[in-house]
Amino acid sequence: MGKFYVTTPIYYVNDVPHIGHAYTTVAADVMARFHRQLGDDVFFLTGTDEHGNKVERAALERGVTPREHVDAMVGKFKEVAIKVNATNDFFIRTTDPEHEAFVQMFLQRVHDAGDIYESTYSGLYCSECEAYYTEENLVDGLCPDHGTAPVHMQETNYFFRLSAYQERLAEHYRSHPDFVKPRHRYNEALSFIEQGLDDISISRAQLKWGIPIPWDPSQVVYVWFDALLNYPSALTYARDEDLTDRFWPATYHVMAQDILKFHGIIWPAMLMSAGYALPEHLFIHGYLKLGGEKMSKTRGNVMDPFPLIEEFGPDPFRFYCFREVNFGQDGMVSEESFKARYNAELANELGNLLSRTVSMVGKYREGSVPAPAGRAPEDSPLAAEAAAAAAAWRERLEAIDLTGALEAVWNFVRRLNRYVEEQAPWKQAKEGAGAELDATLYDLAEGIRLLAVLLYPFVPATSAALLSRVGLEAARPAVMWEKAAWGLLPAGAKVVKAAPLFPRIELEG
Repeated sequence: MGKFYVTTPIYYVNDVPHIGHAYTTVAADVMARFHRQLGDDVFFLTGTDEHGNKVERAALERGVTPREHVDAMVGKFKEVAIKVNATNDFFIRTTDPEHEAFVQMFLQRVHDAGDIYESTYSGLYCSECEAYYTEENLVDGLCPDHGTAPVHMQETNYFFRLSAYQERLAEHYRSHPDFVKPRHRYNEALSFIEQGLDDISISRAQLKWGIPIPWDPSQVVYVWFDALLNYPSALTYARDEDLTDRFWPATYHVMAQDILKFHGIIWPAMLMSAGYALPEHLFIHGYLKLGGEKMSKTRGNVMDPFPLIEEFGPDPFRFYCFREVNFGQDGMVSEESFKARYNAELANELGNLLSRTVSMVGKYREGSVPAPAGRAPEDSPLAAEAAAAAAAWRERLEAIDLTGALEAVWNFVRRLNRYVEEQAPWKQAKEGAGAELDATLYDLAEGIRLLAVLLYPFVPATSAALLSRVGLEAARPAVMWEKAAWGLLPAGAKVVKAAPLFPRIELEG
């Protein structure tokens, strides 16, 4: 049994959640569920980032205190995980007193290592990023991520000697070519390091909503220095025991590309300074785009997935995330494409396959899955293709190719549909070919069972429904990796007729 520690970034509570938060959470959940299928010891973390200037400003605009604001907002972010059926093991808040104590401890270690000093900084500051930019980093004078104009700021702050870690960071990248995935994001981060690193301000003098600097309470910790520390801090208090030795370093930090610099450069340097092991991998997914433009709360062009989830359930949304957009790349999303893919693949291909299989077993064999008389399971014409689908599924998931894994499964869904037409069980029944009909019906029911195993990380409720429709208990043992083999459905299992799994969406016009 291996260990697998996966994290989402902690989500900033200056505004309500949107599809990007749901997308990243589902991706991490798929990874967590898959590794539980393998029997690994899994810890899945998500949570909220609750300090900083944007939170203080949002609270002021609402006429409440920062504490009142974050307490009101955090429930909305917890609800995201619930709505998408995520299985996170802990939900961290950076206002947790245990986290705040950890941040101060960690910062003191960096200070004692000689990597923090006081200085005055003057530069262009984007309040949306809560980060400084140089003129050459801007696009037409605007923040490259938010399209807003930065303001000139000058403060006396504490600085972290990021420049001192330039060579160590570059060497780590060169000796760990899979540290950042996909490869083009690795190249982007390494190139940034090789261009030269400047020291960064890690405190704010004018801000009050934050964690006090342990040796100078007149300043608070920079929100990003605070936020990044959630990954190890959560392990110290998520349970009654300290889980650090059990799960650190993290196996995968999953995030969007706009925070690669913080995670791929600043974060490992912080860990080096404090004497912590570095995370094994970062996976950087692309942007979901609406109308050809990156969605963001600042731009005001976010797609709200929650009405779709409430109407159709979390599984169609989870499925859509990785069928519509190749995981790791940018992609276009819309309500129209969601409904089109739902009808074409979930309703027509998977839903109809299930309905036809259950109906034919009910009609021809009184609802009991027949034994394929005189034929070993491995002699099925589907056995080799099933094994290939399962092997590709596992290989792709281990490589964090979520889209490729789902495609491998869907190829098998389509193969089963073709098998129905090739075997034509209605003809076999009419012609009295009993043994052939038994084999066909068994193969189809067994194919449904195998799909339940392979679809579990992506659409867990659907997986449970598939198992129950072919007469099996929808429980964790039924979807473990060892069940991804052909021929395990017991003959005599009683199929269950029920309403369509995915009723078609009637499209306007």
